[in-house]
Amino acid sequence: MMKSQNLSWLLLNSMFILVLMNCKTEKKDQSKTTDNVIAAEQSVIKVLTKSMEFICRDSIPSGWNTFVYENQSTEPHFILLDKYPEGKSIVDMKKDVGPPFDEGMALIMEGKTEEAMEAFGQLPEWFSQVVFSGGTGMISPAKKAVTHVNLKPGYYIMECYVKMPDGEFHSSMGMTKELIVMEEQNDSEAPVPDIKISLSSKNGITYKGSLSAGKKIFEVNYIDHIVHENFVGHDVNLVQLGPKADLQELEQWMNWATPEGLMSSTLPSGITFLGGTNDAPAGSVQYFEADLKPGNYAFISEVPNSSKKGLLKSFTVL
Repeated sequence: MMKSQNLSWLLLNSMFILVLMNCKTEKKDQSKTTDNVIAAEQSVIKVLTKSMEFICRDSIPSGWNTFVYENQSTEPHFILLDKYPEGKSIVDMKKDVGPPFDEGMALIMEGKTEEAMEAFGQLPEWFSQVVFSGGTGMISPAKKAVTHVNLKPGYYIMECYVKMPDGEFHSSMGMTKELIVMEEQNDSEAPVPDIKISLSSKNGITYKGSLSAGKKIFEVNYIDHIVHENFVGHDVNLVQLGPKADLQELEQWMNWATPEGLMSSTLPSGITFLGGTNDAPAGSVQYFEADLKPGNYAFISEVPNSSKKGLLKSFTVL
């Protein structure tokens, strides 16, 4: 009788230990899952524009971050991420960088190109140390852009310099925002692409992969980086072309350094911007997402004479 009781006690004790071990394992798994979810959420940066602002977090981890940019305004916009040199901030940008660009653009609007170049020459010497570090391509009103960018720690300024009908830059109207990229790095990885795009001053825009209908992830490789005539490097903007879209008009519009270039009120008809990736250093890689519907499209860079440089490529999705 005693042996039977001892055996029953041992069995019960063993079952209790097994249950306790399972509970601990489940808690560990749940904790690990929770940590992964938190890490994933930290690397997704939601940005909202309702008028002339960027509404988002003030600081983000370094490494791969996914910018989900929702444009609820009536204007086309983009996000350019400017990494500022140590010791310089948005205060210096507004004091030393904004005025020369504003003055130069005002002179361009008056047809005084030479005087405008002199105004741009007043930019501070340290401005050459600003690193344009990517961001989203152009996005039309009521659209959303998803872009994956690998960012180093530092002080960044988000900006959009699309122009109003009077030539005033959106950045001069408040579309700038400080963004701190922290030393702390997230564990996110680059997405797996469906289409690989190469971007260079020599070969323009080239791509590999099926441009078929459906949700696609585009990888953009910046083979080199040069400063074009309008003081910016090449980027990639995805454009959906309506029946009346004119590629020559679009090409002219993409050059901000002309009176009507990059001006919201002069955007050619039939043009819908679906995002892309912005100006970035040579050797960098960025990604963007888009849902392609059957129709006509184009990749285009925000530079003068993009077609002659191979930086305007049209294609059809069946």
